[in-house]
Amino acid sequence: MAPAQLNQTLLERDQEIASLQHKLSLAESEVEKSENQIKDLKSASEEGETHKTTGENLARKVQLLEEELDKAEKDLKETTEKLRQVDVKAEHFERQVARAEQERDEWERKHGEAVEKYQQSKRELDEVVAQMESLVSIALPQN
Repeated sequence: MAPAQLNQTLLERDQEIASLQHKLSLAESEVEKSENQIKDLKSASEEGETHKTTGENLARKVQLLEEELDKAEKDLKETTEKLRQVDVKAEHFERQVARAEQERDEWERKHGEAVEKYQQSKRELDEVVAQMESLVSIALPQN
């Protein structure tokens, strides 16, 4: 082969090498870009999993809070009903106490009247006794 042809082949090979090196550089740049995209996607996926887990935890927490709210509402209804029943009983007992106080007042009034009648009768009896004693002293002269 002639030296000009060898130079031409060498030049072609150098150009081919330069072209391949450029393609290799572009491919390496593309690989690096793809690796960065993969890294970003993995990070986004992990973040998505974290959000998913957080969302699931929050959903469980909401469910537990709803259950607690339901229980609290049920307890409130029961307590309200018990309070209403206690109020009804209290009103009943208050009426009984009022009746008992009225009866007591009536008995005290009757007792007062009975004491007054007793004292009146005692005064009358004392007068009768005094009159009898004076009659007896008149009828029986003292020696």
